[in-house]
Amino acid sequence: MMNRESAWSLLCEYTQSESLRKHMMAVEACMRAYARKHSEDENKWAITGLLHDFDYEKYPTPEEHPFVGNRIMHERGYPEDILRAILSHADYSGVKRESVMEKVLYACDELSGLITAATLVKPSKSIADLDANSVRRKMKDKAFARSVNRDDIVNGAADLGVDLDEHIAFCIEAMKTIAAELGLSGNSQ
Repeated sequence: MMNRESAWSLLCEYTQSESLRKHMMAVEACMRAYARKHSEDENKWAITGLLHDFDYEKYPTPEEHPFVGNRIMHERGYPEDILRAILSHADYSGVKRESVMEKVLYACDELSGLITAATLVKPSKSIADLDANSVRRKMKDKAFARSVNRDDIVNGAADLGVDLDEHIAFCIEAMKTIAAELGLSGNSQ
């Protein structure tokens, strides 16, 4: 049975890094919000976001991630559309993004990392004080959150057919719903 509890257990089995766990939870929140917006299966989309990088800590190379994780999920009975979406979030996998769920996962992945980084440099360290303009300014600073691929963020929004500023604002709002779990609710957490 596919549920969040079993997905979280799988994630924790392979991922010890708190920051990587939080990244996957941030993508999960964005995916859930987009599923609601598109009248899709929130649980399925959220689990896709939650598990998209679960194998990355143990299998970080392009030869391994997300292929090893995909095999593990296949063996555990996860549906094909989730497996395909996770494969498609890696440009090098050779799996073209076709479904809305696949495009949303790609569009939210790198952006959630940039939103987190932009929040943590705010004096308040609160996502409540973050807006799309702040994130756009940080995007222009190539030295800031250097590992975040800006092209993926821009291309993800374009492939989804949404304005980049609207996409950023939407993801900020989604992540606000779990700010405490993400460590983004401010200095007085």
